Amino acid sequence: MNISSPPPATATPRLSLTDQQHLIDKLEVFKIQGRDKHGQKVLRIVGKFFPARRVSNEAVNNYLEEKIFPNLGERPFSVVYLHTDVNRSGNFPGISTLRSIYDAIPITLKDRLQAVYFVHPGLQARLFLATFGRLLFKSGLCKKLKYVKRLEFLWDQVRRNEVEVPEFVYDHDEELEYRPMMDYGLESDHPRPRVYVAPCTSSTSMMDSSFVSMYSMRCIA
Repeated sequence: MNISSPPPATATPRLSLTDQQHLIDKLEVFKIQGRDKHGQKVLRIVGKFFPARRVSNEAVNNYLEEKIFPNLGERPFSVVYLHTDVNRSGNFPGISTLRSIYDAIPITLKDRLQAVYFVHPGLQARLFLATFGRLLFKSGLCKKLKYVKRLEFLWDQVRRNEVEVPEFVYDHDEELEYRPMMDYGLESDHPRPRVYVAPCTSSTSMMDSSFVSMYSMRCIA
């Protein structure tokens, strides 16, 4: 199932708290949709859609508490996070927002969360999580985080026809097939080339023995 990308956000004055929540809902940043291969609900999050410069931590947390958390039910669930085209200047929520969202999740939901499938992580995101993951999140969440390099491997875990994926995610996935070094930061899809320096820890290279192209992230101690 394909959906289109929303128009690019423009600089506008901060909205009221209610309007911020309406914006999050309209953009469908967070959406409970479909089930994984174990029959568990899936919370789909589209990182590119997140209006980071237009919403506050309070608005995000209120929206999740009112619209998302109650509808996850009392059973285990999984999260599919689409990181495609997320960038620091436009739609990356920032460390304080990530920590605020995590702290606002009820402990019962954290316990029922089975896996977070992180699609198209890129080297920069992996290094960020390997470096700051332990500071931001508990180790239990780190163990549930699984990197997914290609959509084809996501469908091994999630029912394909039940989860909407924006067209730009498919486009990026196809581009990676022809430019595989983009996965490792050695080739950039930006006009100016970027160089990423790998840390002196092997935490980002830990492979999951269940399948080759998906692996769990181990936060550094």
